[in-house]
Amino acid sequence: MSTAAMLREALEIGRRHSPELLLGDPVDPSLDEGRAETPAAVLVAVVDRPDPTVVLTLRPDTLRQHAGQVAFPGGRIDPGDDGPIGAALREAQEEIALPPEEVEVIGLADRYRTITGYDVTPVIGVIPPGLPLEPQPSEVAAIFEAPLDFLLRPEHQQVRSVMWQGRERSYYEILWEDRRIWGATAAMIVNLSRRLALVS
Repeated sequence: MSTAAMLREALEIGRRHSPELLLGDPVDPSLDEGRAETPAAVLVAVVDRPDPTVVLTLRPDTLRQHAGQVAFPGGRIDPGDDGPIGAALREAQEEIALPPEEVEVIGLADRYRTITGYDVTPVIGVIPPGLPLEPQPSEVAAIFEAPLDFLLRPEHQQVRSVMWQGRERSYYEILWEDRRIWGATAAMIVNLSRRLALVS
């Protein structure tokens, strides 16, 4: 079975179940109460290898938000985008030079609300290996791949806690080699693992 067929089948089967999902980050009390959330989308680009991997980016330390964090390519949905899929493909092209025509879109995963006010829809897609991806320096410091199987295994998804603005906040963290994947990106991976149920 191809990677695309495997993911498509897993997503279809997963939609028949009701796993316990992470809906979003705790609300930031500094944000205006009642402020509308900003629709956004990210691309979960699965590389079609014998052991599939996932493309992730490292954000530059100079960004105002999410500086130095690991993230999926993505961003806000613009008025001209064809919904979450169009936004995810556009952002991936802008951030890592991924040609949209190289992405076989599998489907949409579960939305996630971030602490910074974004309502994020993950778009699952499969891409061929060996594409000449290039980081857009103002948005991406590095591009790397992590094994899909490793990311989806619950034993690698650790719950951490930290004091933030006088409150204890819990979040998920996944450590792979020298990369620390945490926050919203890790939470979306946790949701994927629960929805797809690809690992035992």
